[in-house]
Amino acid sequence: MRIKDVAREAGVSTATVSHVINKTRRVTDETRERVLRAVERCGYYPNAHARSLASGRSNTLGLIISDISNPFFPELVKSIERAAFERGYDLILSNTNYEAKRTSSYVQRLIERKVAGVALMTSELDTTLVGELARQRVCVVFLDLGSAGRCMSNIVVDYDTGIEEAIAHLVALGHREIAFVGGPRRLRSAVKRLDAFRNSLARHLPETSPQVYDGNFKLDGGRQAARALLERGGEMPTAVVVANDMMALGVMQEFRERGVEVPRDVSVVGFDDIAFAQLAAPPLTTVSLPREELGRRAVEALIASVEHSEQQGTDIHISTRLVTRASTGRAPKRNAEGRPAAAADANTRRAAPPARDR
Repeated sequence: MRIKDVAREAGVSTATVSHVINKTRRVTDETRERVLRAVERCGYYPNAHARSLASGRSNTLGLIISDISNPFFPELVKSIERAAFERGYDLILSNTNYEAKRTSSYVQRLIERKVAGVALMTSELDTTLVGELARQRVCVVFLDLGSAGRCMSNIVVDYDTGIEEAIAHLVALGHREIAFVGGPRRLRSAVKRLDAFRNSLARHLPETSPQVYDGNFKLDGGRQAARALLERGGEMPTAVVVANDMMALGVMQEFRERGVEVPRDVSVVGFDDIAFAQLAAPPLTTVSLPREELGRRAVEALIASVEHSEQQGTDIHISTRLVTRASTGRAPKRNAEGRPAAAADANTRRAAPPARDR
């Protein structure tokens, strides 16, 4: 079926059909409805490439994320895809694996594909690429990477409130030695979470010097940090705040294998509130970052910039809150070495050589 057939069916010119389909010129409501009915009767499918040439804009958005294996991101992708679909846009997904070089390559490829806009849901990005997108007139929404501008919107996550609630919760349970497991400090989001932790701890426990361990936002990074914490010697923290849930699950897994029980020996708090958090053993106390709201508002801002390019972008504020579950409890009693007594006994049992049959 061709556009000429639709025009004949609707009793209009092919140019009018093109304007209705591509929204390139205003026509009367009566004419638009007549054309749309003809399109439906004829079973006509417009050529997407031809439509982008006619309108000067494709109906495709790019989405760049950091780690598809982290459950946080599939949940975010789902909300973004849903919001884009409801507004008639397609989505191209790219996964960087936290590599800045791959991010740059994906941005260049999306520019070449003439996408209408890009959602940069990642921190591993050379900020000059944001400027390149602007020069190419590609609208963009990014995550904590700068400030809003023409065709550019910025998602601002309130890390401070959620982490403040986490520290207040732990202090109320009697914890005074609280460690932190953070993400790679080359990532802006990791630095913001660490700063929020330090600032909150300084307000609640100004005399303490927190132990800080660097991770990689992945399960194995959490395990390595927990191993370093347990092998450090000296006074062991009674609680650990972790910069994301994947590392928090790794921390809990390492503790469990070392005979350290959560929350009897040490309490653990995560960040993100992924679906697996409530399925952990025990269920994980964590700071909730709402992916549904984040994705929906990101798409709304991006499409607003695409369809009204003369308008200024916006700062999109996303709130966080603590979700309390069973991985946090009262601060444990300590032995003479300043370590939780039950944990120290468990480590001693693990370190002892196996008994031999006589």
